Amino acid sequence: MRLHSNFVKIQSTQKSLKRFNKFLPLYLMFLPVALYYILFCYRPMYGLIIAFQNYEPSLGLLGSKWVGVEHFSRYINNYYFWRILKNTFKISLNSILFGFPAPIILALMFNEIKSQWFKRGVQTITYLPHFISIVIICGMIKNFTAETGFISDIFSFFGGEKQNLLNNPSYFVSIYIISDIWQSMGWGSIIYIAALSGVAPELYEAAIIDGAGKWKQLWHVTIPGIMPTIVIMFILRMGSVLGVGYEKIILLYSPTTYKTADVISTYIYREGLLGLNWSYSAAVGLFNSIINFTFLITFNKLSKKVSETSLW
Repeated sequence: MRLHSNFVKIQSTQKSLKRFNKFLPLYLMFLPVALYYILFCYRPMYGLIIAFQNYEPSLGLLGSKWVGVEHFSRYINNYYFWRILKNTFKISLNSILFGFPAPIILALMFNEIKSQWFKRGVQTITYLPHFISIVIICGMIKNFTAETGFISDIFSFFGGEKQNLLNNPSYFVSIYIISDIWQSMGWGSIIYIAALSGVAPELYEAAIIDGAGKWKQLWHVTIPGIMPTIVIMFILRMGSVLGVGYEKIILLYSPTTYKTADVISTYIYREGLLGLNWSYSAAVGLFNSIINFTFLITFNKLSKKVSETSLW
């Protein structure tokens, strides 16, 4: 029995070595990615303990006073807690509602274009905003929505009051969402274009034989063919529902629009970097991450039950 057991172990080891040698180039390609995440994503997580301390740089992580969940309690009872939470959800959910379908629709439109030179030209134009610096993008938005900007002129032409639109809290979310769609729609469509290329042409041929027109082909062949990709991207998007970036908002907002523009990430920026409240801002950031992780797990489970498509 021992000889048989040892023989099985030797065979298993040999198979593992053969498999390792076979996929060695792929492992080597993955190594830089693994190192990146270990060094810049997992290693810094050790610093999260400052969320439970009154961190003092002179004392270090181990010498700072331990305060437990005091900072979390302070944040939840903060006067601005519900405002920034509401604003974050409002911007994020509107981005999902209007921004998430935009690259899918664009990819479906590209899929129907027969002229390759026209298709490539339009794709290049839609990709360009992604590569423009966020500072330049925000500068353009400020100029266009200023009282003398052309968007304000269009707004006043249809009966609105001529004003600096960015200084009006009621318009901030709309300006943010529309400009974000314009900036990210083309780049986001790439993954759906790739998914569309994987839909078998035979399915379209069978649909045509059955008498299906373009609209029925879209609903019964194209969309079901890319649905797993859509579901995966939606789960990932829901995993960052409170992850509204601070860069663009900081460059666009002002004290007059804090009421609708101030979000969790901008609050962390002001408290952590400007106010030097490192422990408090770390606690806010950890709270944010826990909520995002909860959303990710929840929607992944729901997706697995409903569509049998999930991240794991």
